[in-house]
Amino acid sequence: MLTPKEDGPSCRQPLFLEMVPCGFPSPAQDYVEKELDLNEYCVRHRSATYYLRAHGDSMQDGFLFNGDLLVVDSALKPVNGDIVVAGMGAEFTVKRLVTRPRLCLQPMNPSYPPIYPDPDELQIFGVVTHIIHRTREVLKCLD
Repeated sequence: MLTPKEDGPSCRQPLFLEMVPCGFPSPAQDYVEKELDLNEYCVRHRSATYYLRAHGDSMQDGFLFNGDLLVVDSALKPVNGDIVVAGMGAEFTVKRLVTRPRLCLQPMNPSYPPIYPDPDELQIFGVVTHIIHRTREVLKCLD
C-alpha cells in the first residue's frame, strides 16, 4: 500500500518577481520577490501528499514522461479527467480517470488500450497535482 512520508525538510529557494517570457528575451530584474518552498507550492494537504517516479510512456501525450516526479494528493476527491494513481488488485498505474459514459482508466498514448476496471476492484490512491520534469529527459522523449 502507498503511504505518505511524514513531514519532510523545508527547502526554500529564491523566487524572482519578474516573469520570464517564452517569446523574446526581456531584461532580468535584480531583486527577489520572496523565497519559494516547493512543498508550499506543490502540496496542499501535507499529511496526504506523497511523491512517485513515473515509469513508461503510456501518458506521454499528457506531458507525463518516463522518469518524471509526480506529486500525488490522496486527500483530493478524484473527478472526471484527473490523472490518478489507481490500484487494481496488486498492480498500480497512473492514468487519466474517465467516469462517463463508462468508468475507464485512459492512457494518453494511442499505443495503449484503455482499461475498463471493475468498479468494485478499483482503488484510487490519489490525484496527481503536479508533474516535475527533467528538461533534458523530456526533450529526449520529444525527439
